[in-house]
Amino acid sequence: MQAQLTESQVLKIMERYGNDPQQLIAVLLDVQAASGTNYVDEKWAALAARVLDVPLSQIYDILTFYAMFSTKPRGEYVIEICRSTPCHFTKADQVVAWFEQALGIKMGETTLDNKFTLSRTCCVGACDIGPVAKIGDEVYGDLTLEKVNVLVRSYREGLPSFREALACQN
Repeated sequence: MQAQLTESQVLKIMERYGNDPQQLIAVLLDVQAASGTNYVDEKWAALAARVLDVPLSQIYDILTFYAMFSTKPRGEYVIEICRSTPCHFTKADQVVAWFEQALGIKMGETTLDNKFTLSRTCCVGACDIGPVAKIGDEVYGDLTLEKVNVLVRSYREGLPSFREALACQN
């Protein structure tokens, strides 16, 4: 986990985008990524509102509308289980149970080491390989108990070769 984000770092992120309010989503994504806790803290939302001259309510509209944002701390890796109809019918609930067992947490919780948060998400557009899980930018499909255990182990132990072998190639 990274050190706590500073005001100077947040200001630099906004400067990279020319302090342009049209780049608000990109700014918020970068702030969230730099946070070390995978969320946008209210103090950084307020700072962005002041610097970009955007109403704070507009920032919270974005933070609460888009699934990729969070206003609460999350794990380093957010494991999102698709809740679309096709994934539901291909046993997404079973995949949830497998991840809960492998991580020792329930849906919506974060592991004690702040490594993983387990959540539901809307369709990720991989219905042909459902049920799917999305971890960061990677989508994993045709999941089995064995694949789930390999994924959790590979992220926990930093073994990207295991993850790459299971990732869906687009």
